[in-house]
Amino acid sequence: MQRRHFLRQAGALAAVASSGGLLAQTPRSMPAPVQAPALGQQPFAEPKPLAPIRASADRVISVTVCTRPFRAQGPRIEAERMGRRTVIHHYGHGGSGWSLSWGSAERAVALAQATGETEVAVIGCGAIGLTTARVAQRAGMKVRIYAKERLPLTRSYLATGVWSPDSRICTTEHATPQFRALWNQMARGSFAQYQRMLGLPGDPVEWRDSYALSDVPFNQPAGGGGEDDEPDYPSLESDLIDDLRPHSQPLSAAQHPFPVPYARRYTNMVFNLAAYGRMLMDDFLQDGGELHARVFESPRQFADLREKTLFNCTGYGARDLLGDASIIPVRGQTARLIPQPEVDYGLYWRGHNLNVVPRRDGILVQAQMPGDFNNADTTVSRATTDAAVAQLARLFPAS
Repeated sequence: MQRRHFLRQAGALAAVASSGGLLAQTPRSMPAPVQAPALGQQPFAEPKPLAPIRASADRVISVTVCTRPFRAQGPRIEAERMGRRTVIHHYGHGGSGWSLSWGSAERAVALAQATGETEVAVIGCGAIGLTTARVAQRAGMKVRIYAKERLPLTRSYLATGVWSPDSRICTTEHATPQFRALWNQMARGSFAQYQRMLGLPGDPVEWRDSYALSDVPFNQPAGGGGEDDEPDYPSLESDLIDDLRPHSQPLSAAQHPFPVPYARRYTNMVFNLAAYGRMLMDDFLQDGGELHARVFESPRQFADLREKTLFNCTGYGARDLLGDASIIPVRGQTARLIPQPEVDYGLYWRGHNLNVVPRRDGILVQAQMPGDFNNADTTVSRATTDAAVAQLARLFPAS
């Protein structure tokens, strides 16, 4: 996720609701008449202190790099006739694949239903492929997935794992009224589906509080650099779906423990990708889905499949498979620290290249560097991760 857009996507620049301090309830040793609290007081116990994150390089258990498939025009969702088969292209979601997958798949499956076929193939087993398969199954189709790899070995599994439906979804110049209407439909459809997953075993989806931190007022540039080589992205989330989650709240110095002068609290959805991916795979197989290992080097190989209607959900792989030069790679590196179940909040520190997500499989630390845009290099930079972890440690000087 691009740093200059993170606060917009996280809701930190949304409409603000003031937040007063929470007052401790005073115990009483003898009965007393019940009185209404004074205006503005909240007779509740203070919230529990935030558990400190144990941030050190020796607690890093994984460092990975993914390649986001960005298309300036937005994701490709269209049908193409190839010989005797209909191919539904469904790829190019940038950093919004998990977030938009359900609403996007609804549109792709509608195109397949128009063919009248009841047996379909899905090529690719990442976030978009698996979700498309599930939506097709719900529509009554028999589905087979053909893929070289499956979760957790796909690029999708290396995502940050937060609700970010307009992260690199298109450039501002391509955010036409028609695209904005389509995006709005996809985002709201996906959001509704994720609310139905709350509380399921393994907590595949959760709402988590996070804290946006800043050394300067939020209405001033934070500096830090590293994003000027990227195009301008539209503010779709704040423009179109601002009603879907709570607005951010400014905090006084007494309302947070971090050694920075400015802070805001916001709430966002987090995907626990290990549990979520397993749930999708298990549900697909339980509903009669089939998985076949297959490598495609040319679309001519589509003719070898028994199905007449195919979903091409190859993500970044479509660049080589179809020769689609509109797909631009965006490099993204993340690391995971040893899990701390007591840490149930996320962090974003403006100008310090630090984004932290409280996932169940480890505390995810995201670090971005200049030159990530249009960069297909998946070589891990441990120095980048160590620098991000060191920045995180600065927020917990007493731990």
